[in-house]
Amino acid sequence: MKSLPTDPQSSMQRVRVGLTGLATVLLLIGVASAIFTSADNEDPVVADGASKPDVVANMTDGVMTNSAALPKDEPIAELGIAPRTAETPAPEITPYPIPEK
Repeated sequence: MKSLPTDPQSSMQRVRVGLTGLATVLLLIGVASAIFTSADNEDPVVADGASKPDVVANMTDGVMTNSAALPKDEPIAELGIAPRTAETPAPEITPYPIPEK
């Protein structure tokens, strides 16, 4: 295959355009990174009397199963994609007492 002779000025123009485009993309990425970093550093807004997220995250209703005690031979069931094939005993749930009138 025979290559066509290229003009040195057009080659330099292509290099300049390419480098200008690359510099523009890097500048845009730097600006976006600065904006998102400054947004992450702000303190969260908490209303007076609102629940505290660290306390709410640790609250449970008392019904917990020990996932470490379950067999580890069913990876698809561990991901929640398919039900377990082995029969596991149901956790004992104690109902809340019903107040009498």
